[in-house]
Amino acid sequence: MKFDIMVKRERLYDAFGDLVYAIAKVDGAVQPVEIDTLNRLLADFSGKYEINYTFNYDLAKEISVEDAYNHAIEVCKENGPDPEYAVLLEMMVEVAKAYMGIVPSERELLDKFIDDLKEKFINEIS
Repeated sequence: MKFDIMVKRERLYDAFGDLVYAIAKVDGAVQPVEIDTLNRLLADFSGKYEINYTFNYDLAKEISVEDAYNHAIEVCKENGPDPEYAVLLEMMVEVAKAYMGIVPSERELLDKFIDDLKEKFINEIS
């Protein structure tokens, strides 16, 4: 059982890497200051290796924002409610603010993430 939880957690952190990549890329290009901000935020974070790996993979392969987001949101939905989403959202906001503040395309993606999770989890308990 503990192994299943670890695999699940690693998969969730991979999804976090997709989402942070998507927020950095949605305004056109990932900026060095966004990468620096992510690295600073991850310095003491338990999932830093998975997040960094997926972020860098997506960046190197030029994965589309839509593909990165869709993969990540499916993992989050499968994972179910999790207190780590608040940490992820904070990371996404900090990365978005790092270059020219939060622009409309970043705000839209942040709002979409929140709305998609709320819709999924509210429907499950309704």
